[in-house]
Amino acid sequence: MNRNKLLLTPVLLWMALFLIVPMLIVIGISLLQRNALGQLQFSFSIEGYKTFFDPLYIGIYWDTIVLSVLTTVICLLISYPMAYYIANASPRVQTWGLLLVTVPFWINFLIRTYAWVLLLRTQGVVNTLLLETGLIAEPLQMLYTPGAVLLGMVYNFIPFMVLPIYVALEQMDKRLLDAASDLGASRWKAFRYVTLPQSRSGMMTGCVLVYVSTSGMFVVSDILGGAKSSMLSNIIQAQFQGARNWPFGAALSVIFVLTSLVMILLFNRAMQARHLNVKEGRS
Repeated sequence: MNRNKLLLTPVLLWMALFLIVPMLIVIGISLLQRNALGQLQFSFSIEGYKTFFDPLYIGIYWDTIVLSVLTTVICLLISYPMAYYIANASPRVQTWGLLLVTVPFWINFLIRTYAWVLLLRTQGVVNTLLLETGLIAEPLQMLYTPGAVLLGMVYNFIPFMVLPIYVALEQMDKRLLDAASDLGASRWKAFRYVTLPQSRSGMMTGCVLVYVSTSGMFVVSDILGGAKSSMLSNIIQAQFQGARNWPFGAALSVIFVLTSLVMILLFNRAMQARHLNVKEGRS
């Protein structure tokens, strides 16, 4: 037991230095005031938290949650069949499948996002092809829309969903499928009661990774959404850089972290409840 605690010491020190201490600093800044020049004043105030409950910021945060949840759900629906196919394919197909999934990581994130600008703008590749084929009479406004932001989010974060699900499917005991088949279970029942529960950990990991990443992302909404799309992360960035309202930006950061933790815990509870229901139905 003492040896296990000793092995955990570097991890705990790392988390304390780069997670807990910075978070405590952010909480401290959120409880301060600022003067007319944007400089911090060391006097207690919760004005930043009060400002968050303005309908404008509540609406922006609601849009952020909706976009993040939609991105997570779409990534899950697209990624699970991909991961399932790769995990059950031949070794050569698995190698090429994983290579194609990870290729986007070889390219800079900003370059990948700006590539969608070239595709979706009014004089872009998509509109040009649609005009030349006669499917549309005039260019469509696809860029700087919520749909463009959602598309950019899904494209950039699909690998974060595919890889954890693939690992879970690859590590599952295939003998359980043979046993289910010997007991007369159809392929659908074997998938529902054997494969799906075995891949629950991968789905949960992927969903957490995608939700946290998208809810804190401001680059995609800036590039593909423009002034028409704003997420809570964009507001936080503006408060620290442009508005010089650090207490309000810190308060938004604290609220974002706490609500994200609540969402993750609720999702974990839901996945556990579903797993228990599947086990009860199987028994």
